[in-house]
Amino acid sequence: MKRVLVVLAALAAAGCSSVPSAARQAEDNKATATKFVERINKGDLSIIDEIFDPAYVDHEAMPGVPPNRAGLKQGFAMLLKGFPDFKITVTHLIAEGDYVLIHHLSTGTNKGEFMGMPATGKTVKYNEMHLVRFANGKVVEHWGVEDSMTMMQQLGLMPEPGKK
Repeated sequence: MKRVLVVLAALAAAGCSSVPSAARQAEDNKATATKFVERINKGDLSIIDEIFDPAYVDHEAMPGVPPNRAGLKQGFAMLLKGFPDFKITVTHLIAEGDYVLIHHLSTGTNKGEFMGMPATGKTVKYNEMHLVRFANGKVVEHWGVEDSMTMMQQLGLMPEPGKK
């Protein structure tokens, strides 16, 4: 009986030891996501090479850019050219396993050309949600949605519903 209890205790300890490891991994992934936001808010695109895997796949790449790490850098370069004061304010940051979900508010003033559209001088404020998957501490996949219609309406490039 004593032997059975020792084995059960060892099995329980082994099972419990993976819980802190998974929780720690989720917290590390959240910290990496936070680091990304902080560095992008400073206009530092070098963070992309640091935390995105070379085999990264963007399932929601910006139009006209490749769905990989180089395309992500290209997309952020276009965004920062068009909105030099672009800022991300995280609203929700949730991690589970290899995944991190980020809900944030994006703001900026359109002072330069953006995706072929001339600068409007107008300020935008719109929501985005992104789901990223990590492997070995690096971002390997991304899915996301942004409220592009609100952004286009705020820039005056698309009419608001009910207005002519």
